[in-house]
Amino acid sequence: MSVFLIHPELPFCKGCGHHHVVRSTVKALEAIGVKPTDVILVTDIGCHGIVDAHFATHTVHGLHGRSVALAAGIAMGIPPGKKVIVYIGDGGATIGLQHILEAARMNIDLTVVVHNNMLYGMTGGQPSSLTPRGFRTAITPQGTSLPHHDLCRLVYEAGAPYVARVLGVGDFSEILRQALETDGFALVEVLELCTSYGLKWNPGLRLKALAEEAGYALGVWTRPPSPVFRLRVGKEGSLRPRGEGLLDLPPVAVRFSSPLEGRWTLILSGSAGEGVQQAAEILARAAMATGLHATKKGSYPVTVGVGFSTAEVILSRSPISYHGVHEPDAVIITSMDGLQNQEDRIRRMRRGVLWIDASLPVPETGAEIQIRDFRGRVGARHAALYAIWTVLQEMGILPPAALREAVQESPLADRVPMEIFASHG
Repeated sequence: MSVFLIHPELPFCKGCGHHHVVRSTVKALEAIGVKPTDVILVTDIGCHGIVDAHFATHTVHGLHGRSVALAAGIAMGIPPGKKVIVYIGDGGATIGLQHILEAARMNIDLTVVVHNNMLYGMTGGQPSSLTPRGFRTAITPQGTSLPHHDLCRLVYEAGAPYVARVLGVGDFSEILRQALETDGFALVEVLELCTSYGLKWNPGLRLKALAEEAGYALGVWTRPPSPVFRLRVGKEGSLRPRGEGLLDLPPVAVRFSSPLEGRWTLILSGSAGEGVQQAAEILARAAMATGLHATKKGSYPVTVGVGFSTAEVILSRSPISYHGVHEPDAVIITSMDGLQNQEDRIRRMRRGVLWIDASLPVPETGAEIQIRDFRGRVGARHAALYAIWTVLQEMGILPPAALREAVQESPLADRVPMEIFASHG
């Protein structure tokens, strides 16, 4: 028995092509010499997904159509040398087509194996977007009228360095080995016939004849790969993108120091259009310039330009694994929209500090209350940024120069009057 399989007897219907996919995958993994603990198998919803418990590798079972997105997140964060494999059906590939194309475009280092039996086999035999014209299914007994997507062509044109289409019979482990050894994204589409529904509605059909009639060209398509997109682990465990393009962000240079030893959480809430989100992002960047870890999460109505705007910021000396804020250390309220959005949270506070604009009513709270004239001093547009400046000045969490420099390096540099940082109160 292979070291990659815990249970050699597979759970699929007799004659199903999924047997050949698993056997060929195992043989390919053995050929490249990896250990089971170096392999992460991500499966989608479908008959293929019940194989999870049979593999001795790491396994992740995802939502329908989302396995490629899950696998992409895994592949971007793990060290090189690991192998991330996705099992997905034609139904899942239909639902998650955009995830597949984006992973190919970014050249994320994973191998996607599409079990294309031309229908949704687990839910009754309905057609998918990969079902060829004329193929009969449970809801198209006269044959599907629409043509199928050419998945391999779409993925190749999206930028994948390795794409293949094979018949799901016999041993195609060599194709899977090539895919697994590709530096970046690879997709192998395996054509199958569902023994429960495909043959029931299309008696006498042969897989090779179907592929030829439907124009499912078999073969391998390759190109020189672009740089692989993954995240790089920094000196203190932080992650940042590396590769090429817009996501290759430069690291924030540490030029200042902060006295913060543990973790500090802030809620900043005001009105849409008054710079709340940008102010919170500037605070996070200023914190990173002092060597702290920082997260920022924004919330606002769908309309974006009206109503409240709230940002949650966490600053921490150690890496942040969870970015939720249950009981904040500080809440800054700069407008009535912000107060109405956060009033329930403020009433539940039993510690921390509430910084609130002088124009607003003070709600009941167990927090310490600090009233400041943020809007009166600098106007509505800069009230959020000025409020952060005030809080940092009075609490001493970050040096003032770090915030000023973060403003100067931000898109707001030409629109923020720097004299607002000359005083506070």
